[in-house]
Amino acid sequence: MRIGLAGAGRIGARHAAALRELPEVEAVIIADADPGRARDLAARLGGGPPGVTALETVEGLFSAGLDGLVVAAATDAHAALVERAVAARTPVFCEKPLASDMNGTFQVVRAAAGAGVPVQVGFQRRFDAGNAAAREALASGRLGWLHTVRSCSFDPAPPPAEYVPTSGGLFRDCMIHDLDLIRFVTGREVVRVMAVGANRGDDFFREAGDVDTGSALLVLDDGTLGQVSATRYNAAGYDARLELFGSKDSVITGLDDRTPATALPDGDQPRAPYGGFMERFSDAYDAELRAFADVVAGRRANPCPPEEALEAFYLAEACELSMREGRFVDVEEVRR
Repeated sequence: MRIGLAGAGRIGARHAAALRELPEVEAVIIADADPGRARDLAARLGGGPPGVTALETVEGLFSAGLDGLVVAAATDAHAALVERAVAARTPVFCEKPLASDMNGTFQVVRAAAGAGVPVQVGFQRRFDAGNAAAREALASGRLGWLHTVRSCSFDPAPPPAEYVPTSGGLFRDCMIHDLDLIRFVTGREVVRVMAVGANRGDDFFREAGDVDTGSALLVLDDGTLGQVSATRYNAAGYDARLELFGSKDSVITGLDDRTPATALPDGDQPRAPYGGFMERFSDAYDAELRAFADVVAGRRANPCPPEEALEAFYLAEACELSMREGRFVDVEEVRR
């Protein structure tokens, strides 16, 4: 199959390398708003098989005879690229978010549903082996009934200052992964949230109307309580964990000898802590693109359709509203 890639930045380069390793992919065609960046990436990965080539424009992807398109461009380009692809009946893998706001996300979901073309959203934590095992443990009854679920996303260092004003904010940009994962692993819906945020680091977060640290209390539809935490300042290393506590047993994912935390008293320092999300979820990134190849080939159902991304966006929006207004927010308040 011929797979196009829109976006040759950090995550685009990661996806291009993964696509090149898939046996059914015979060609990877790369385009970027900066043609030189696309050419440089193609040159680094070139040779073959499969063939890796670069186009001079992103527009050229839509006349390249693609079997599927991977969207890893800037966030503000996602919606238009996805809508263009589904109109051409080309299956799409799109990095989150589908759009930069709720209205745009809703529009993309509607376009994909109307066209009947699969759009897989890049919530890579669904493909992490530990998270998949936790989902299975809960579904099997091993944990009994769930009373508490906790998730965290701790970045080792803040993003560049220029990224923050267009990021969507901590809840939509970062914590949305935890919110999606809790829905995926528990199979339950979140009905109420209470969120708070803080700024104790660089001023550019506050100046952009964002926070650098946030926490949310979630109430699930069966009474389970959830706790989610995120920060841009965890200098010990990248930390992404999920904890499930049930009436019979409890399990933790993301806890190994590279987890950037030291047990006290006299605990050992972790071995070379994870430096970032792409390192921590390297296998998951590979797995989600293998899944996309299966979706394109018609071998499996879409494992993360746009409707799932919309639900996660609702939760992030509810958290944002809760933080601003200092109250519990029912998710129905923000749902369209």
